[in-house]
Amino acid sequence: MSYDSAKAQFADWGIDTETAIERLKTIPISMHCWQGDDVVGFEQKTGASGGGIQATGNHPGRARTPDELRADLEFAYSMIPGSHRLNLHAMYLDTDETPDRDEIEYKHFAPWVDWAKEQGLGLDFNPTFFAHAKADDNLTLSHPDQGIRDFWVEHGQRTREIAARMGAELGTICVNNIWVPDGYKDTPVDRMAARRRLEASIDQMIDPSQDRAHMRDAVESKLFGIGVEACTVGSHEFYMGYSMKNDTVLCLDMGHFHPTENVADKLSAASLFVDEILLHVSRPMRWDSDHVILQSDDVLQIAQELVASDLLDRTYIGLDFFDATISRTAAWVIGTRNMQKALLRALLMPLDRLRPAEDALDFTERFVVTEELKDLPFGQVWDEFCARMSCPSGLHLINQLEDYQGSVSGR
Repeated sequence: MSYDSAKAQFADWGIDTETAIERLKTIPISMHCWQGDDVVGFEQKTGASGGGIQATGNHPGRARTPDELRADLEFAYSMIPGSHRLNLHAMYLDTDETPDRDEIEYKHFAPWVDWAKEQGLGLDFNPTFFAHAKADDNLTLSHPDQGIRDFWVEHGQRTREIAARMGAELGTICVNNIWVPDGYKDTPVDRMAARRRLEASIDQMIDPSQDRAHMRDAVESKLFGIGVEACTVGSHEFYMGYSMKNDTVLCLDMGHFHPTENVADKLSAASLFVDEILLHVSRPMRWDSDHVILQSDDVLQIAQELVASDLLDRTYIGLDFFDATISRTAAWVIGTRNMQKALLRALLMPLDRLRPAEDALDFTERFVVTEELKDLPFGQVWDEFCARMSCPSGLHLINQLEDYQGSVSGR
């Protein structure tokens, strides 16, 4: 079937495929650097991953240097239609120096900014509160030791300065996302004390003002992690309240909630009380295992909620998965394209027909229409989008992914 035939079929439903394609072109996805090297980073002072973070598998081709990681990223972006971003963690500095986390400066990340300019990418940033001796207790900003807290506050302040400089250099807002692994393996006696320390530490960390035209603070919750099964200090309720009170971006990570919770359902609820949301799109399997995302119901519902609730301009879409059992570049490419496919499917929904039906309590109409839509030739619209953006699809994509993996397997 040709694109023109598919376009005509969608038009019969009152859906303009051209409008959907043009809108999709404008939606950037922030692709995460840590899929490319299994969350190892490039610090000279290294430690175990920690914080409940673990990449499993030993597939050949892991990036071992910033240059190798950038080469892999360049290939991945060439396979992904549209203009996108890179989400960088503070442990991915590019320097011959050996600064500790509380000593990092913009100069240690300048090569990433220069590269981003060349590639036409925006950058996002994250302080790294794990894989460090001062995080061995699974307590950082909420640690009872003032000296430990001061160390991590300084680290966070420096990442905010670096993120603001990145945003200024690239002319685009850099989201600096705060996630800490803090919690307790067994039931604590005084949760309140830990949460008061966390609140005070973040207050201190984000107190120095940064230009919001260049940088936004985001805060990210988690249900639990390895070693913090009984209590996570930075729970969803904690950060929801903190974001509302302090006007930060609220990060919702799809892997950080109970398996029966629907993160898509949280978007419209949270957006009534916070101005902006950061999404970390992932695929948990029994826990926060961060599998590569599929075109699953969870991801499709996220995209539908963003479109139907008119939240695209208030939401930063980022990815957060890491799988070392498969080609790391293929994981990036397929995962990012699946997020785009979900958005395209959402943009191809006849909302002008579905909304009135729902308002009229005609749930039969809503049910029938949403099911019949699944049979429309979405694939032809996606292929047309890829072709217009000079990106491969289908077998051609698979061949290019296999060829590149073959070129890096000897690492």
